[in-house]
Amino acid sequence: MGRTKEKNIADPSRVEVGITDSTVTGQSRMTSSHEYPEYAAKPDMKSHNSSPTIENVDRKRPLTFFFLLPNGSNAFMADLTREAESYAQTLERDGISIHVEPIDAYDGHRVAGTLAILDAKNCNGVAVVAPLFPEVRAAIDRLQDRGVHVVTLVSDHPASARKHFVGIDNRAAGRTAARLMGQFLNGRSGEIALLAGSLGLRDHADRYAGFREVITADYPSLSLLKVREGRDDNTRSRNLTKEILKEHDGVIGLYNMGAGNRGAILALEEVEKAHAVSFIAHELTPYTREAITSGTINALISQDPGHEVRSAVRVLQALCEDRPIVSGQERIGIDVFLKDNLPPET
Repeated sequence: MGRTKEKNIADPSRVEVGITDSTVTGQSRMTSSHEYPEYAAKPDMKSHNSSPTIENVDRKRPLTFFFLLPNGSNAFMADLTREAESYAQTLERDGISIHVEPIDAYDGHRVAGTLAILDAKNCNGVAVVAPLFPEVRAAIDRLQDRGVHVVTLVSDHPASARKHFVGIDNRAAGRTAARLMGQFLNGRSGEIALLAGSLGLRDHADRYAGFREVITADYPSLSLLKVREGRDDNTRSRNLTKEILKEHDGVIGLYNMGAGNRGAILALEEVEKAHAVSFIAHELTPYTREAITSGTINALISQDPGHEVRSAVRVLQALCEDRPIVSGQERIGIDVFLKDNLPPET
């Protein structure tokens, strides 16, 4: 898929990509691509452009959506990005253009700066994995004020003016993980180690709240250690897991509510506790599939990235065309995978 060039984007949905000077001055502002021609086509922007076809001549105008998705080593976010890029090709014939823009979900200032670039002149809707920073909430609100529909994806920012959240009920996912943990440990007493990318991400915070709620209420023999934040990084997760196991010899369970599972898996194997600690994690990836098959992971709480991408597009399209959102169709289910019910590899 080719990179965006200004000459490829026809009016009225022309996209002029600018940059923010926030990384230099600490102040976010719109910077014209004409001021910095070398940034007119951002090299890391994956772009998929299209124009209306005879099949959708009744559409009022072509639509342009931006997906702001975290980069880095997070395998689930990589799957989400691939799904968005793949679905973009399908949508070309319908006059819908999708741009996938990588963001650092742990840098609220830069996420806000990316949102500040966009307005109704260059896009109709945005789907963003939104960290819980006040500057991100303000940027979402301002983008809505500029006439661009915003939906949050995977991780919500409910205090913002976003129009819809596309993702699972993360509090319910955390409760489910706790129920499984309690049943796996079957009355044993001990400590549960907790890993998160960051409790500044709403999905991780909600999972933690749900997990703590059930363990505290129904499994008094289990005590929760403080949450260690690995920023979804495998090396950090590995080091944190090894530190926890060294400091606490009573750990009998591990719940990772974020990514970085490869690091946690490796740590358990290196200290020879892969089968001594009940491990519950999130998202079915090649690495977690292998770990659940080998018995290092006992259960996975998962969500369908393809469904989430398609749902985000449908919701944005409905908002742009002033149509109702079909709530049943857009409800994202929570999948629970054990060794015995893994779906076929694709």
